[in-house]
Amino acid sequence: MEQNTAKYIILAGLALVVIGVLFYFLGDKLKWIGNLPGDIKIDNENTKIYFPITTMILVSIVGSILLNLVRKFF
Repeated sequence: MEQNTAKYIILAGLALVVIGVLFYFLGDKLKWIGNLPGDIKIDNENTKIYFPITTMILVSIVGSILLNLVRKFF
């Protein structure tokens, strides 16, 4: 395994730990995630369908920015 791949795996693990800690301590303040305008929710008697379109676009943009910063500095 190359050293670059190992660095990325370590950074991904650290990012997951940081995200987990944020959700653990700030979970009540982050309830807007998944409830943004553009997220589609369908609730019927027997069916619940959820399409978090806007949330996933926001996660994709933030992830792209973070990955570009990681590549630039590492």
